[in-house]
Amino acid sequence: MLVSGLEVWQWMNQAKTEAIAYDIPLAEVDWLLQELAGLDRLALRLESFKDLPKIELKLSLSELAQLWQLRLQERVPVQYLMGVAHWRHFSLKVTPAVLIPRPETELLIDLAVEAVKSRLEAENINQKSTPPLVRGGEDLNFSELREGEVAKSHWVDLGTGSGAIAIGLACALTNARIYAVDCSSEALAVARFNAENLGFGSQVNFYQGLWWEPLAFLKAQVSGMVSNPPYIPSSTVLTLQPEVLKHEPHLALDGGFDGLECIRHLVETAPDYLESGGVWLVEMMAGQAEAVADMLQSHGSYREVQIFSDLAGIDRFALAYRR
Repeated sequence: MLVSGLEVWQWMNQAKTEAIAYDIPLAEVDWLLQELAGLDRLALRLESFKDLPKIELKLSLSELAQLWQLRLQERVPVQYLMGVAHWRHFSLKVTPAVLIPRPETELLIDLAVEAVKSRLEAENINQKSTPPLVRGGEDLNFSELREGEVAKSHWVDLGTGSGAIAIGLACALTNARIYAVDCSSEALAVARFNAENLGFGSQVNFYQGLWWEPLAFLKAQVSGMVSNPPYIPSSTVLTLQPEVLKHEPHLALDGGFDGLECIRHLVETAPDYLESGGVWLVEMMAGQAEAVADMLQSHGSYREVQIFSDLAGIDRFALAYRR
C-alpha cells in the first residue's frame, strides 16, 4: 500500500498524542512504523520521511488505525499485533500462545556462555595455545576447543515458549545439541517455526511434556539446563498490567502460591539429568534470590551457587553447578 510521507507523519503525530493519553510508551509508535513502513530510527527522529512522495506500508492507513485502536482500547501488546518480537539479534514470531521474550532474558545466554568458559577453565581443558574463547562479543566457536569437548554437549531449555532461549543457545554454543521442552503444543509450533526460520532447525530438538519428563534418555548426560519458568505468585498475577494479564499465557506466568513451585521442582529434579559439573541456570522474580540460593545450597547436589543481576541491578538469575 503506497501512501505519502505526509500521511504517515500525520498518523504518527495523532498516534503519539493518543499514546500519551493512554499511558503507552511513544517508542511503540516508532516501532510500528519501523515494522510496517521500513523507516529507520533516524528518519523517525528527524521526521525526514515527511516530504517523501510515496512510502510503502504493509497495511493500509485504515488498517493501521484499527491495529492501533486494539493497542489503545484492548491493551494488546504491539508484539502480538505484529506477530514479531525482537530478541538479541533475532526476529521471533510470537502469538498469544507464548510469552513475549523480555530483554533481560537475553542475559541468560551470556551467563550460559560464561559458565561454559568457567567450567572449561576449571577442568583445565583450555591450554595456553588455545585461542581466546570470546573475541569482541562474537559467539564462541567451540570447534576450536581441544578434543571437541563442547561438541558432545547436550543443553536443555525447559519451558521454551517461543524458542528464544533454545535458539540463543544454539547460536552461541555452535556445536552443542539443544533440547527444548514445553507442555503447550501451540507454543511448540511457534518455537519450531522460529528455529527453522532462523536456520537452527537441525540443531534444536523439540519435545512436548512437563519439564524433564520427555528427556529421560538424557539422564546424567546434560551439560546445562536453562529455564525462564513461571515465577510470579498466583495472587500477584491478577495484579499485573493489562497487557500481560489479558493477553499473555498465564501458564507461562503463574509460579504457584509463592511463585517458586516450578523453580523448586527444577532444583529437585535436575540432579538426575545434569552430568557432574553441569550448569543449572534460571531466571527468577525480584525478591526471590535468597530463597532460590537457599534451595540450591541446602539440596546438597549443587556447588558454586551464584546470583546475577539484570541491567537494572535486580537480582534476576541463579546459577549453580552439579556436584
